[in-house]
Amino acid sequence: MKDQQTVIMTECTSLQFVSPFAFEAMQKVDVVRLASLSDPELRLLLPCLVRMALCAPADQSQSWAQDKKLILRLLSGVEAVNSIVALLSVDFHALEQDASKEQQLRHKLGGGSGESILVSQLQHGLTLEFEHSDSPRRLRLVLSELLAIMNKVSESNGEFFFKSSELFESPVYLEEAADVLCILQAELPSLLPIVDVAEALLHVRNGAWFLCLLVANVPDSFNEVCRGLIKNGERQDEESLGGRRRTDALRFLCKMNPSQALKVRGMVVEECHLPGLGVALTLDHTKNEACEDGVSDLVCFVSGLLLGTNAKVRTWFGTFIRNGQQRKRETSSSVLWQMRRQLLLELMGILPTVRSTRIVEEADVDMEPNVSVYSGLKEEHVVKASALLRLYCALMGIAGLKPTEEEAEQLLQLMTSRPPATPAGVRFVSLSFCMLLAFSTLVSTPEQEQLMVVWLSWMIKEEAYFESTSGVSASFGEMLLLVAMYFHSNQLSAIIDLVCSTLGMKIVIKPSSLSRMKTIFTQEIFTEQVV
Repeated sequence: MKDQQTVIMTECTSLQFVSPFAFEAMQKVDVVRLASLSDPELRLLLPCLVRMALCAPADQSQSWAQDKKLILRLLSGVEAVNSIVALLSVDFHALEQDASKEQQLRHKLGGGSGESILVSQLQHGLTLEFEHSDSPRRLRLVLSELLAIMNKVSESNGEFFFKSSELFESPVYLEEAADVLCILQAELPSLLPIVDVAEALLHVRNGAWFLCLLVANVPDSFNEVCRGLIKNGERQDEESLGGRRRTDALRFLCKMNPSQALKVRGMVVEECHLPGLGVALTLDHTKNEACEDGVSDLVCFVSGLLLGTNAKVRTWFGTFIRNGQQRKRETSSSVLWQMRRQLLLELMGILPTVRSTRIVEEADVDMEPNVSVYSGLKEEHVVKASALLRLYCALMGIAGLKPTEEEAEQLLQLMTSRPPATPAGVRFVSLSFCMLLAFSTLVSTPEQEQLMVVWLSWMIKEEAYFESTSGVSASFGEMLLLVAMYFHSNQLSAIIDLVCSTLGMKIVIKPSSLSRMKTIFTQEIFTEQVV
């Protein structure tokens, strides 16, 4: 199994894929763009272009006649065109009849039978046979191999298998095998439905590359293929080799057609399949985002899944988080690891940078406002900071994420930062305070506890200033006093309700987890006399 994974990880790395520019040119049949492609890029699109040039068009307009001339001129100097023309000259009706007979024979004798009507007894390996064969026989070789894989897929009951096939592995003949595959699917669509072919390609080496070429040569099939692969996909894709292969293939398709990536992500959520793909597409999209200060697409997407009204989606994505954490080795190739890393980078990107690392003494607490060793959270970052806090609350409280030491440390630094006196700042302080109550395990060392006590003392001191400056009447001062009163009267369930209400999510908080905070509140910050 390990060797198999190594093989799959190394495939496709040296192969040229269809670029977004080339795919869009094919979609729009933009002849001027196609003419600007390099020879290697154009080579991948020849099956469709040659068929376009040779077949009688439905469009009889003068403009298409001119475009067709340009396409013929474009193809005139390309050597591989001749072999594709030869492929198109075959009697496909007879080929389809033989293929149907072979299907019936396989069904009768069982899928494992070596009998074949399409291909007579092979003298050599498939690659050598392919090399020495003429066009009709090449079509038969690929068709026979493809039907065998498709039959095995239909009989596998969803259990993934990896099929070693010389035709899809030999680097010398990959492009020619891809030509044959594309022509077969285009000429025999009822025998080879494109979604079924796409499914079969997941089971061979270089399957993602063949799949991208197939779709690039039938660009209108993009959404149909993606939806089919997602519908047939695993509920949890990172757990199995088949799931990871499917996710990788769909990710390659979306890199080829990035304008549809978020639509594909929508299909993922709709079907509640392949959560890793949903996150991976979001990460790819986040990399291309120009906005630094706004709330990122990753934060919005994951927050929407966990805090939305659809319980099925929430459970499905929560399972993805929990399962991901149970894997013994969390490597950088894991989509969950990449998501956590990106979220941490976003969090660290808005942390106040000029911050003293020394422990603040009691005397420092009495310093005037704005003369603090703690630098404030920038105003343009406050909304993003609040969104990140709510997301981490959802990840930990709903999806069961256990933060790493680094995540906990950076979260605490953000929660105890000091925002400007604006309505958004008041909201941020309220969220931070409730998060400290909900997840007391984030405070684990005496230094961290001291940091929290200093921040709570700052809250009490700044409350009146925030209320007068921000124009928000119900400031966080009321919440502080209410929590203090509840602690003194030991109404812990009332505190839990207040926390869940403020955070806007129902999470499980054990009353016992509030014991340390109760001690700090009742003995250090809000004594009975102060209350």
